[in-house]
Amino acid sequence: MHAVRGQTVPRDRDLAALHGVSSGALNQAVRRNARRFPPDFAFRLTAREEHGLISRIVMSNGRGGRRHRPRVFTEQGAAMLSSVVRSPRAIAVHVAIMRGLRAAARPAADPTRASPGGPPRSSGSTTGGSGRCFASSTS
Repeated sequence: MHAVRGQTVPRDRDLAALHGVSSGALNQAVRRNARRFPPDFAFRLTAREEHGLISRIVMSNGRGGRRHRPRVFTEQGAAMLSSVVRSPRAIAVHVAIMRGLRAAARPAADPTRASPGGPPRSSGSTTGGSGRCFASSTS
């Protein structure tokens, strides 16, 4: 993860490794589905931003190299990637994201579940008419 333009973003090759594909295959999937990746989901680094990253990370001195500047992804773009990259691991990542979103939405939809920072909510009274919570049976 890298701080770029006030956001913490992963690079294309980091996400490619997560999804079990090459960075070329990942970027090809992004190009083929460009409408799913508006600039607030994914963007290419400027030369200055790329130079700043290179000076902070270990680079291989082997052969090869990139023909294009790295693409980075916001949280929304990273989530979108798992729906366009085709690999068994990408499918598993997408399913995990969808389950996580469903679990996160569940407390908001279910008023009887605990809310952050408070006890479980209930539609009925917990005083049992005695004026005291959880009144004991011995009086």
